[in-house]
Amino acid sequence: MVLSSFGVRLLAAPKIAEISADNVDLLPGGKEADGIIGDFVMWNDQVKLVISGNLPLRRPNMSAYYGADGITPGCLYDLTLLGQANDQITLFSPSGQRSSVSYVRIASDGSDGEAVIETVVSAARNNGLYKRHEYRLRDGYRGVVIVTTMRNEADTEFKGSVNDRWKDLGETGDLKGIRWGNAVDPDDRAGYAYTWIKERHYVIPAEEVILAPGEEITFARFLAVGHSPLHALGEIVSRGHDSASLFLRLEDPAGQAVASATVTLTNGEEKVIGYPDAKGELAMTVPPGDYHLEVEDGGRKSLKQTMVLRQGARLSDVIKLGAQSKIAFAIRESHGARLPCKIQVIGVGETPTPDFGPPNRAHGCANQYHSADGLFSVAVAPGRYEVIVTRGLEYNHIRREVLVRKGETLRFSGTLHRVVDSSGWISADYHNHSTESGDNTCATDDRIINLAAEHIEFAPTTEHNRIYDWAPHIESLGLQDFVYTVPGIELTGQGTHFNAFPLKPDPLAQDGGAPVWKKDPRLNALTLRDFQNLDPWRWVHVNHPNMSENFFDRDADGTVDGGYVGLGAMIDAIETQNGERADILSRAPFEITRGAGGVEAVSQIREFAWLQLLNQGVRMWGIAVSDAHSVFGNGVGGWRHFVPSSTDSPKSIDWKEISRRSRAGQMVLTSGPFLEVLVDGALPGADIRARGAVSAQIKVQCTDWIDIDRVQILVNGRQEPTLNFTRSSHPDWFGDGVVKFDRSIDISLQSDAHLIVVATGESHTLKTGFGESRQAKLKPCAYNNPIFVDVDGGGFQANGDTLGFPLLVGDLEPAMAKELLRRDGLWEEEGGDAK
Repeated sequence: MVLSSFGVRLLAAPKIAEISADNVDLLPGGKEADGIIGDFVMWNDQVKLVISGNLPLRRPNMSAYYGADGITPGCLYDLTLLGQANDQITLFSPSGQRSSVSYVRIASDGSDGEAVIETVVSAARNNGLYKRHEYRLRDGYRGVVIVTTMRNEADTEFKGSVNDRWKDLGETGDLKGIRWGNAVDPDDRAGYAYTWIKERHYVIPAEEVILAPGEEITFARFLAVGHSPLHALGEIVSRGHDSASLFLRLEDPAGQAVASATVTLTNGEEKVIGYPDAKGELAMTVPPGDYHLEVEDGGRKSLKQTMVLRQGARLSDVIKLGAQSKIAFAIRESHGARLPCKIQVIGVGETPTPDFGPPNRAHGCANQYHSADGLFSVAVAPGRYEVIVTRGLEYNHIRREVLVRKGETLRFSGTLHRVVDSSGWISADYHNHSTESGDNTCATDDRIINLAAEHIEFAPTTEHNRIYDWAPHIESLGLQDFVYTVPGIELTGQGTHFNAFPLKPDPLAQDGGAPVWKKDPRLNALTLRDFQNLDPWRWVHVNHPNMSENFFDRDADGTVDGGYVGLGAMIDAIETQNGERADILSRAPFEITRGAGGVEAVSQIREFAWLQLLNQGVRMWGIAVSDAHSVFGNGVGGWRHFVPSSTDSPKSIDWKEISRRSRAGQMVLTSGPFLEVLVDGALPGADIRARGAVSAQIKVQCTDWIDIDRVQILVNGRQEPTLNFTRSSHPDWFGDGVVKFDRSIDISLQSDAHLIVVATGESHTLKTGFGESRQAKLKPCAYNNPIFVDVDGGGFQANGDTLGFPLLVGDLEPAMAKELLRRDGLWEEEGGDAK
């Protein structure tokens, strides 16, 4: 029995499989796992990896490389320790490999002890430069050898970079010639490292390789994976390098293991990061040298020491850390149920504000923490803090100053009450992203927690160029009672972007089975409308539109040509708000900004252009979105919109009802206030008939950290002075409780008009709820989609008013823009600063 087992072990060998519908279970998992049918999976007794197949449009996500030639067949997409399902690499592109290849194939199946996949780009299709990348795997490798051969078959000299590219890792660095990268979220406990190999006939290439005609070069690197960058680096050092070993055990004062610490090893200006395992133990193999060791753990005093690690040294040490200080939270709803929420912790006096982690994760981003259930703890240094607890725009907030003593766990409990009555409406955000989009690294679970903590109830899945479904993530997090989604997409290219839902994802197809973006937005609109099946209630909208190109001046030649004529009839809405400041009351269609070196640029104000567009007879509903790519800084929670719903329970939402009502314009856009508007009893988006006057019922509610001080009614986009109400002009009309404004206002009309009510806090910000993030710079603002009033009985007729400015066409020069602004008294020069 012993001999038999030993014999089987000797015969063990690495394996390769091409992925088909019958063996998809071989694909590795993890945050960035991205294998599909047609890729190749390789594995041995240590690791599993995916090499992308030579498939149409093969790319890991939208932004591994931008542009038409941004496909990357034959590159490494996934690499994780065997059995860990913890891939964190979006792309490793040897020597920057991109664009189409001649072939990707299995060169050796591993039966001889080495499995090899090769990617070849022939000289004929690459301007005379032949390239071959081989991925070589043997048992015992905790990583993969990647060999590159380049041969110049042209008649002229080749000169170019051979630098590798890995995409979307967190912190990166170097230590003694070894490049390392950390997971974006350190809590994922994964790291990578690679360096050139000095063996066989491999050479160490210069950053720029020069090849004469007929000349060839072969070089190789070893790419390792581990539980941390230090773990991965140790695998490389163990492969024939001079080395020293250090074993650490981290303990608290009671002798219990500390598994949450970060260990940083520094040599001169270089460093590498490691993490202990669940037993508090950390074994490291590093190049010999003089090192500074620092052990950090939230809520404890960091420890530092200097050590000399000689060649062949094997040292061990037990490091005693102090007791941990932390705040344990228990946040509930008024009836005692668990409640997603967000906390901010701000240092008071000499106590510094803590930094809980990177901005793209929910569980500790800057000085915030987003929780799925309100039961969690954060480690902080001893000191005095202000703690703020919120849950979006409809709940009250808790603000409390606390003193955390050394080694203490401070219990912080509280109850959040839903104070804004939004019965019959749900809050929605039709545009957000997670790591599936590629141009951001916020994990999908983190995005869902972010949505729930900021009280977004309906959030369609809208990843860049990928049909995807957040529903399984919502279910695994147990957040079905708080967030509802349907699968969808943001179709993206170097032009107009679109969001659409619902669509059906094919997780084993490129881009989840998504269509390909086209330059003419009308083609994209038509494609998305009918893609997969003809669904009469499918939603399609234009993201952050270029109003000039789309609707006024398609070729940017300075002449009004209608833009992409007919586009408005093909879509359901445009994003008049995309996480930006409130500009609905702007008095001009553009602003002048100063960039680096004082260079001035003119940028369009989308909401002003929207009002002009409505006056030209193009009915286009506005929606407000976050377009979130992170959690802190560019997360959800600011701009959103409310839509009427027959249910107030997110898990019972009928997306068809929401789409139908949204397509009817029954939406109120807001960065804070909950605004309700009825004109002669009609909701936003309605057409009504009136004789000379209408009655507008306006009600504004705000939670206790938001306020408004102005209500302005726009008539055909103009700010009528007689319909402008402020706290100073009408103090009795404004309240100080939840209800800030509740009035019925008569509006006299001489001709057809569309009406928009704007409620805003011009002297207020959202800092209480958002701290130092981007949303904190927003003013509280809400406005409804227009209500169209037919006064003469002949059907509504747009008045053609451009609101005192020409329609946006071409690229307006700053000098001309200033002249237009000066004309209306909107430009001033004060000591070189412009207003």
